[in-house]
Order: sequence, then structure tokens, then C-alpha cells
Amino acid sequence: MGVCGSGKTTLAERTARHLDGAPIIEADTCHPTANREKMRSGVPLTDEDRWPWLDALNLAMREATAPFVVATCSALRRVYRERVAQGLQGGVLFFLLDAPREVLAKRLAARKHEYMPPTLLESQLATLERPDSDECAHIISVAGSEEASFQEIVNVLDKVRRIDNQERS
Repeated sequence: MGVCGSGKTTLAERTARHLDGAPIIEADTCHPTANREKMRSGVPLTDEDRWPWLDALNLAMREATAPFVVATCSALRRVYRERVAQGLQGGVLFFLLDAPREVLAKRLAARKHEYMPPTLLESQLATLERPDSDECAHIISVAGSEEASFQEIVNVLDKVRRIDNQERS
């Protein structure tokens, strides 16, 4: 999870490979056409725009048959994260990909996205609710190298697996 330009797709692909080829669900593919057009025009989405999108992502995750699924989603607010995780057996582990505004703006300026213009960064940062301590979420710095960020994710996954294995013993 994270704002545009935080590296969600790149790190999801690496994480999926680490999880023995887990499927990836890109939340972008769940957006209705109206949402894409709104963003392409530089207009931020409202909660009402997001609910059907989040529900479609949740359904795609519930329909997945693999033991692990990696999904990318901005999931900027707690209520969005709760909506995405609703009814999923085994739960959801969120990773907030975190970087300073300047780093994100530089990345966005260097990329071309189908419908997400760099001008929407400010609205995403304004909407972002950092996870509370009672959420199953980890904050991963993406200000440095991709490798360092990925290693942080792997470290968390390894720790979660060790805990899960201990609880089963």
C-alpha cells in the first residue's frame, strides 16, 4: 500500500517471486472506467468512487486459490484497508511503502502512468492515514534502494512465518 510513485508494483513483483510465485492482483485493474477517467483528468477520487473499486479488489482476493496472494492498492485510509481485508481468511498483512514527498515527486516525474498524473500526489498524501499500532501493517522505507526496501519486506515476512510456525507447534 502507499501513494502513487511509492513502488507498489515493483516490490509486489519481487515479493510474489519470494513467495514461490504467488499471484499478484493489481488494484488498478479493478478500477471502473469512470474512476480512471476522473484520475486521468487530474480529479482525486472520493470515498464514493473508491467503494466499488475496493470491493472488486476484495472479491478478487477472496476468489484467489493460492496460499498467498500479493495485492497492490493505495489503501490510503484505515476504512479502505478494512474494506479490502473484509472476510479474507488468514488475514491481510499490509506494508505501507513510505518515502518523503520529494522522493515520490521525483519518481512520478520520471514515469508515465496510464491515468495517474503526478498532480494527484498531493491529494493522496493528504488522504493518507498512516496505520495505527493495532493494524496488521508494517511501514517500509522506500526512500533508499529497491533492494533495501525489498529486504525489509522479506525480514517481516520471515518473522511472521516463524511466529506462525511456533504457534502451530
